[in-house]
Amino acid sequence: MAFFANIFGYLLNFIYNLVKNYGVAIIIFSIVVKLVMIPISIKQQKTMKKSIKLQSKMKEIQFKYKNNPEKLNRETMELYKSENMSPFSGCLSAIVQLILLFAVFFLVKSPLTYMKKVDASVIEKYTTIMQQNNIATNSGYPEIELIREIDTIKDLKNTNINNNEEQTENTESAENAENKLAEINDEELESLRINMDFLGLNLAQVPTRSSDWKAYIIPVLYVIVAILSTRLINSTNQVKTENKENKEKSEGEDDFDPMVQMNKNMNLMFPIMYVIAALLTPLGLALYWLMNSLLMIIEKLILNKLLKDEEEN
Repeated sequence: MAFFANIFGYLLNFIYNLVKNYGVAIIIFSIVVKLVMIPISIKQQKTMKKSIKLQSKMKEIQFKYKNNPEKLNRETMELYKSENMSPFSGCLSAIVQLILLFAVFFLVKSPLTYMKKVDASVIEKYTTIMQQNNIATNSGYPEIELIREIDTIKDLKNTNINNNEEQTENTESAENAENKLAEINDEELESLRINMDFLGLNLAQVPTRSSDWKAYIIPVLYVIVAILSTRLINSTNQVKTENKENKEKSEGEDDFDPMVQMNKNMNLMFPIMYVIAALLTPLGLALYWLMNSLLMIIEKLILNKLLKDEEEN
């Protein structure tokens, strides 16, 4: 994923250098990525609509051969063949979306490495200084903490440091800490700075590690929008039966449809996952997820309208 994170990093850094604000850069970055992904999204939407049309036939096969897995698989493949559709037709889109998800996570988690291309030795030097002076909180996002504490690290250079109990007992450790402090370079530190102030919010904050109530604004908005996005996607993917008899039959067959059962379980799990993810990650990442969910809703509504008009014509 580092390869893709590096590529996206060039784009995010280019945008950041234009707008000089990390939050604005993430918003523009999200829009650009979504626009680039439109051809894949259109193909995925068309495949999904075609797949939905096959679901009623699939349900009949699943119900009829539920006790005969071999026959079920054979009849399913025959159905796909007769409809000129591959069961793996949606895999490419899913793989691309997965790569994008993890690549952006790596990028936003480690912006100094993937966005600013800072040498690993420089990051390690200042991370060590933070740890030796009890600035680091071991949140799992050392580069985000480093960006947030740049001014604190600068102050250490000209401030008498009161060593903690372990440093007092270990002279060698104390001397090593002093040597590290002597290596602090103001110009080098400034090269690490990223403007993370966005509408009065510090995007380097992790909500569960912050006492500022405003740190919860973006996570709350993200959870709400993500749930709405999931509901929209699920509602447009439901099979619409043409009459009451088919509807009742479809509802009865849902118990034997593993895909339906999986969707039900995912609908219960996703809200919990959204809350956990939003509270335990830096606000910069939550902002990207929020924008991605908003853009997904807009994209879904537009594509549904365009493809519906295309079918009618």
